[in-house]
Amino acid sequence: MAETPLFNNCVVPVLRSFDDQRASEFYQGFLGFVQDWTHRFGDDFPLYQQLSLRSPAGQACVLHLSEHHGDACPGSTVRIAWSQLQAFQQSLIAKNYRHAKPGLQSMPWGMLEMRIADPFGNHLVFFEDLPPSSEHVAS
Repeated sequence: MAETPLFNNCVVPVLRSFDDQRASEFYQGFLGFVQDWTHRFGDDFPLYQQLSLRSPAGQACVLHLSEHHGDACPGSTVRIAWSQLQAFQQSLIAKNYRHAKPGLQSMPWGMLEMRIADPFGNHLVFFEDLPPSSEHVAS
């Protein structure tokens, strides 16, 4: 288990998950999150875990995934501010993950976004502000 990182003034969303192996393959294997800690009330009980992702620019994201019925609803969307988004997107494409090939989209409100659905119907939207004179970016 990884050392729990220190996060100040951080909102931590809870997302519903149903299968630890699929969650690990997607969040850790594909996106690069690290599992900080896990909890189960006993053998064969639902898993609750904290995952974190750090960018080369020093940004961090923390998510909680829960298999507990009632902790969260599948189909939730989380927006994650992320600098150097194009480089992150290209690193994900290079992994050739079978279930996701995320693209980039310039939004009319001045943000570059990358939307990815997890195996449980939740959506992660990584975004960064575009420079005021930015050309349309899509891939």
